Amino acid sequence: MLVLGLETSCDETGVALYDSEHGLLADALFSQIDLHRVYGGVVPELASRDHVKRMLPLIRQVLAEADRVATQIDAIAYTAGPGLVGALLVGASCAQAMAYAWGIPALGVHHMEGHLLAPMLEEQPPQFPFVALLVSGGHTQLVRVDGIGQYELLGESLDDAAGEAFDKTAKLIGLNYPGGPEIARLAERGTPGRFTFPRPMTDRPGLALSFSGLKTFALNTWQQCRNAGDESEQTRCDLSLAFQEAVVDTLTIKCKRALKQTGLKRLVIAGGVSANRALRASLESMLASINGNVYYARPAFCTDNGAMIAYAGCQRLLAGQRQGLAISVQARWPMEQLPAV
Repeated sequence: MLVLGLETSCDETGVALYDSEHGLLADALFSQIDLHRVYGGVVPELASRDHVKRMLPLIRQVLAEADRVATQIDAIAYTAGPGLVGALLVGASCAQAMAYAWGIPALGVHHMEGHLLAPMLEEQPPQFPFVALLVSGGHTQLVRVDGIGQYELLGESLDDAAGEAFDKTAKLIGLNYPGGPEIARLAERGTPGRFTFPRPMTDRPGLALSFSGLKTFALNTWQQCRNAGDESEQTRCDLSLAFQEAVVDTLTIKCKRALKQTGLKRLVIAGGVSANRALRASLESMLASINGNVYYARPAFCTDNGAMIAYAGCQRLLAGQRQGLAISVQARWPMEQLPAV
């Protein structure tokens, strides 16, 4: 089955072609970072308009790179949620219109299920069951995964997602958008031990997470430095390192608890923050200490992309899942509501 995947949940337009027999044939991505940077964050209306502008050229590009034509496509998978409604509607309406014109099925895919399954595109994919850490700008969740659509939520952030906390903290100390990569870049030059941040909710049992307090702690620390007349680049580096270490340590502690609770030794990390090298190194070290394994997608597939949507959609289409012509998207969509495959 040849599936065209469309991703338009936020500020990246992703398109890919996935073949159930030959794997990923081609993928293309256009990031809107430069468009939104001047505003310090994503502007939903601008995001939606840019998706409209980029969608068809990217589809033509992917078809050309894969040496395929539209009549060879068997189905279309698109992100139906969660995400920005206007942005989601661009992908959904485009997918349904093409599906109707070509006489093929279209299927809405859960954005976070796409992220969760992205490591399946690698040469050594994880085997079920495993624990997944979904960590991005909008979500931070620990999930037990027994199969596609067989998800048990173990714990999640009670407030800011980890990626959101990265972006907001970066903005507080005067860094450019998107903040996560900026903090990671400065942290490499930070002085260990100059600042010590708390590891929220690790002093109590359970798998719930919280990152808004770290953001406040970073703001107070930065204000103290400014009051002392210290707004140097090195101080920003030191603060970035302390913040990143706190997030990484917190996530590592919670992942270890989740693995112990479930009795599993396979961990998948997915979502934009999974590209953070410090997080990967910490989780790899923790899994090695318990003779476990950690899996993640290549950096290009950690952020939003069409390949993960094409793959996730293909698995459900192969299992016989179909939907009508109605265009339906969801800003919020608990992953536990998905049917098992």
